[in-house]
Amino acid sequence: MPPGLAALVGTDEIDGMRRRLGAMDLAGRPLLTPRDFLEAFAVFALVVLATFPVVVPFLLTDDLATAMRMSRSVTLVMLFVAGHALGRHAMHPRPVLTGVAAAAFGAVLIVVVMALGG
Repeated sequence: MPPGLAALVGTDEIDGMRRRLGAMDLAGRPLLTPRDFLEAFAVFALVVLATFPVVVPFLLTDDLATAMRMSRSVTLVMLFVAGHALGRHAMHPRPVLTGVAAAAFGAVLIVVVMALGG
């Protein structure tokens, strides 16, 4: 148990929770519900939609080098937009900095991947 939680909960309370959890009848309940499958599909759709803009340059041009440069550019723009949105959501005084930091981190990763032959 995390130390912060252990300081709030005594051993009697922990034993009581353990007894109540052990007494619960979970055998009749399904492990996965239709909502779980719907949420899994939503995650799948989100991942596909998030990666699709990076793939579009390969669909638009036959030149692999040009498509790679375009794809990297799209990726960096997406990282900047996501970082900027995160900065605004977190009420950062200058969300542009979080956008630049996200894009810079992406640029470093691109350089590392290129250095490793990717």
